[in-house]
Amino acid sequence: MPRKIKLYLDTSVPNAYFDEKNPHRKEITEQFWLKLKEHEVFISDLVIKEMEATGDEELREKLIKLVKGFENLSTKSEEIKGVAEEYVLRGIIPVKHIEDAIHIAVTTINSLDVLVSWNFEHIVKLKTKREVNAVNVLLGYNPIEIIDPAMI
Repeated sequence: MPRKIKLYLDTSVPNAYFDEKNPHRKEITEQFWLKLKEHEVFISDLVIKEMEATGDEELREKLIKLVKGFENLSTKSEEIKGVAEEYVLRGIIPVKHIEDAIHIAVTTINSLDVLVSWNFEHIVKLKTKREVNAVNVLLGYNPIEIIDPAMI
């Protein structure tokens, strides 16, 4: 039996599951969710922290319940902080969006295969994919795949 692909979901993915303002993205995310049992799925304490910052209490509870069964990785290591800072220093991710760099670093440091995100501004774009993987290889880490949920 082939090894399950290890997916890291940033906060944009569970958020899209409940996004009534973007029905197309919501539908794609719901279809993506049905395929998750075929994979090993990870989130991080940063995803939980970002969800807990949701102002709407009912939505916040739904988000946390949605990701309940996924393995929750820590973002607290110096290694993750260092790699995230490297992405920022090299201009891959803007410093004011350091959380995006942390999501990428968690995926890298934990040797996960794929980062899944709806963030097309800083994460899911060719320039980011190429430059992140150049840095990863330079630092001795495996390259990662960065995709949106429609690509699963």
